[in-house]
Amino acid sequence: MIPFTYRCTDCGRSYQREAVRYLCPTCGGTYRPGVPLPGVLEAVLDYAAIGRAFDPARPDWNLFCAVEPEFHPASPVGNTPLVPGGRYGQSLGLDCLWVKNEGLNPSGSLKDRASFLVVAEALRIGEPRIVAASTGNAASALAAVCAAAGLEALIFVPEKAPRAKLVQMLLYGARVLPVKGTYDDAFRLSLEFTARRGGLNRNTAYHPLTIEGKKTAGLEIWAQLGQEVPDAIFVPVGDGVILGGIHKAFLDLKRTGLAGHLPRLFCIQAERSDAIHRYIQTGTYADAPDPATRADSISVSCPSNAHGARRAVLESGGASLTVSDEEILAAQAAMARLTGIFAEPAAAAAAAGLAKLQAGPSPLPRESKVVLLVTGHGLKDIEAPLSGIRIPPPIEPRLDAVPG
Repeated sequence: MIPFTYRCTDCGRSYQREAVRYLCPTCGGTYRPGVPLPGVLEAVLDYAAIGRAFDPARPDWNLFCAVEPEFHPASPVGNTPLVPGGRYGQSLGLDCLWVKNEGLNPSGSLKDRASFLVVAEALRIGEPRIVAASTGNAASALAAVCAAAGLEALIFVPEKAPRAKLVQMLLYGARVLPVKGTYDDAFRLSLEFTARRGGLNRNTAYHPLTIEGKKTAGLEIWAQLGQEVPDAIFVPVGDGVILGGIHKAFLDLKRTGLAGHLPRLFCIQAERSDAIHRYIQTGTYADAPDPATRADSISVSCPSNAHGARRAVLESGGASLTVSDEEILAAQAAMARLTGIFAEPAAAAAAAGLAKLQAGPSPLPRESKVVLLVTGHGLKDIEAPLSGIRIPPPIEPRLDAVPG
């Protein structure tokens, strides 16, 4: 690991590692929940030193990591497969589609990456309790990594969080507190708890290492493509931190001289949970008034990393799209049939966005190298796909009862 500093993404002030923990003291010092996070911090590495030390033939990814490896918990997070899209790509008019299957992380989602690094930080500073608000995946991830590390996970979840995710958290041993209200209500309460009662707050973007953790998916994409930058990456977006993390990965690679350009980042949101999409389109931020969607993991009224997500799309020359719940479930089914990958609805939103773009007036060229980021496993939420399929009735145990 190479030493780093934090820099405010709003005012540009720099801080030593031990001087700050969450937001920029100047821009975020008076923050109160209800607006996108001001003063989100970015870990600034010594890119010249990394460029000198990094051996492409034997890559040491700890050079890009903001927590020393001796504090990393014993949990096999990351190194998820990047698989060819094959028939699914052909159905969308693409010869070079790749699917990054983050559902194969230990708790079944990309959120394991952020939790892994925040837990490593807790071990480094000697903090035994980590607190988070989540619709499910971040909480399951935190509970799993805390179980591996022997730390306490305290989770605030909205009361309508999917049961499968609640089961995960509880079996991992987390203390789970369902909150009457939305994710935004749970987020607000978790901040108040850590401010008054202590613990390390893992909330997405609020703790800068969540972005650093999620960037590792982008570093892997580059490595798995033979150390090449794809033309486009499609990302399902709720609070905007995964999008920000993928952007940070390729910024870091470019700053070290390992990559010559950035991939175009496509922000895909559910139609009713579209605050970041509208912000990108208009330049004016407003909450999503009723973010109800079957894709619970991207259902957010006030996305914490709205500013960073918009910046990521604009800096990369990307775009944003919204998709309906019907389009999400159709894409979930198509991807399952044509790739064998079962994505939860939020993850399938990225596939729905790609399908919508390819069916429109300005599709990506057939030869484009495109990555579809599948952020969570379909078994996280089986109620949504059950609404569109029919389970066959039982038959008699006789051969003549078998149809066809």
